[in-house]
Amino acid sequence: MRRSDRNLLSNTSGAVAPTIALSLVALIAAGGIAFDYARMASMDTELQGAADQAALAAASQLDGNSGACSRAAAAAAAMVSNQTRMSNDGNGLAIVVPNEATCDATGQVRFYQNASKTTAATSDANAKFVEVQVNSRAARYALTPIAGAFSSGAIAAVAFAGLDSAICKVPPLMLCNPNENGDPTFTIANYVGKGVRLVGNDGGGIYGPGNFGFLDTGAGNGAQTLRQVLGQQNVPGDCVSGTGVDTETGSIISVRDALNTRFGIYDQGLNNACGNNGSLCPPSTNIRKDLVLDGTGNTFAKVGLTNNNNGWKEAANPYPGAANIINATGTNYHSLDDTEIGAIAPMGYPEDMCHAFGSTNAGACSGGRIGDGNWDRYAYFKSNSASNYTAITSAATMNTFLAANMPGGTTTPTRYQVYQWEMNNAGARLNSQSAAVSLNAYSRPGDLAGEPAGLAPSASQIDRRVLTVAVINCTAEGVGGHTTDVAVTKWIDIFLVQPALARSTGVRTENGDIYVEIIGATQNATSEGAVQLVKKSVPYLIE
Repeated sequence: MRRSDRNLLSNTSGAVAPTIALSLVALIAAGGIAFDYARMASMDTELQGAADQAALAAASQLDGNSGACSRAAAAAAAMVSNQTRMSNDGNGLAIVVPNEATCDATGQVRFYQNASKTTAATSDANAKFVEVQVNSRAARYALTPIAGAFSSGAIAAVAFAGLDSAICKVPPLMLCNPNENGDPTFTIANYVGKGVRLVGNDGGGIYGPGNFGFLDTGAGNGAQTLRQVLGQQNVPGDCVSGTGVDTETGSIISVRDALNTRFGIYDQGLNNACGNNGSLCPPSTNIRKDLVLDGTGNTFAKVGLTNNNNGWKEAANPYPGAANIINATGTNYHSLDDTEIGAIAPMGYPEDMCHAFGSTNAGACSGGRIGDGNWDRYAYFKSNSASNYTAITSAATMNTFLAANMPGGTTTPTRYQVYQWEMNNAGARLNSQSAAVSLNAYSRPGDLAGEPAGLAPSASQIDRRVLTVAVINCTAEGVGGHTTDVAVTKWIDIFLVQPALARSTGVRTENGDIYVEIIGATQNATSEGAVQLVKKSVPYLIE
């Protein structure tokens, strides 16, 4: 017995048991912490993923149109359904975003005007970015209470997103907001149908309101590249960002010739850009303009303003400008009497009357380079009545005709609406070339040997006299020549009203002038192959 007691006292095989017993609490606590931390980390990932998706869904609705903030908040709250499997706080599986539709920077759905979040949004139009915070959740610990903690506490997740867009398959043009001080957001509804007199800056100095210029698409530099991107049917170069663009310098006088190919005018020096026969730069199917073609020349000759019997030139009796105005008061339709109107030949789509009859470059329009949309419809239809509009002999007969033929029965159609209607009824409303006429104001291309046929707009072909351009607040952005990451206020579609050239009689214009009519905002693309609808918008996460 004494010997057994001695053996027991000297046996050391169980010496670690007390150590293990003493450390068991710490080991269980460490295991519990690891298990519960993994639960908490997984829940945080679930919440962040939900916040990211909600922010992207919200950003996709920030198109600047009415109801954008409301749609964005609804998208964040309902369009994306997320669940948490790691939260066990008794509040179910759903991850919730409150539906807060106000355009401001408060609450859990916050809207901002800039990516730095220094300026809160105040309207649908200036809400460009959105920050979304999901409702907080908690993970109740299973084992960590041994270590003195019972839950993770409230954990939330926040994501910040914006909407970027790309403009593709369009000539890279920009125009400086002509009303930058009065309307910095360029409210498009205020300008549809109005004429705008754009003046080329010619690549020098800071651009001012009403100047136009070019964007860098990565296709290359120089006037030759600009001729290609402005004239060719298949526009070379990459898409440009819809929110931040790079402006490019360029010679206005040399590249305006490329724009004129859309009217069937092929000046000298375009062979490299348009091919020897102009086939790379086809005209519109409606080339109605205020120029005549000398029967002994051809459309590939230089525009002749010196009566050199070769190519396109001004008519003997153009639409009169300020120096030729007869009746300054006029009527609601025109400032000339019927005899004077009958002498106008040819009559292209004219400028707004406040521009046409003004004595300065900006005309007499209250909006300066922005007109009022009141163009001389009666003079246009009356002067073209000999071959196209024989039934129009007075303002009353014109209104009857317009009500029966124009969209919605309007008696005040825009130039673009008339252009479209004439193009769709070319056989009766557009003149063809006649070899018997020495000077011909024809408006239907493809009649002369070797002349490119006109291109009609379609689902796969953008209208050759419609351009998509970026509206930029050039003064505020400090645009001058090549400037990078310039904010785009709006992308709009414009109609080329008349060729760009220096007119010596009638309405005075310069080589660097482009007169356009605003059609409306550029629409979102509906498919990868969309041509007329050229804007592609993609939401992206910022943080």
